[in-house]
Amino acid sequence: MPDDVARTRSGRILVVDDEPHIRRVLEAMLGKEGFDVVTADDGEHGLRELASGGIDLVILDLLMPGAHGLEVLAKIRSDAALAATPVIILTAKGQDADREAAFAGGADDFMTKPFSPKKLVARIREILGAG
Repeated sequence: MPDDVARTRSGRILVVDDEPHIRRVLEAMLGKEGFDVVTADDGEHGLRELASGGIDLVILDLLMPGAHGLEVLAKIRSDAALAATPVIILTAKGQDADREAAFAGGADDFMTKPFSPKKLVARIREILGAG
């Protein structure tokens, strides 16, 4: 099967994180798993990418310059065209209050850094119904 067909079937993922290393790692890891990955270095950039269409799932950091991840999540959930897009929070903030705030804001899952690549991929596939 051609690589572009495999990627289309797996899903298009938007990674929103201000850390270049994390974006590169996720892009390479998810690309190897057959996902088409788009990256954004802050919340506003992420919202523009999401609004351009074709995104199946968002991986969102909480601690970023400008709009905090929870603000970005709130904007996604309040936009009728974007509200159904699944969002996984992937952050270094692992306190119960952070987790609770993310789920209260509409996150589909919450994972802390450092993270297990296998668990992240399994969760993505589960959410997208591709697992």
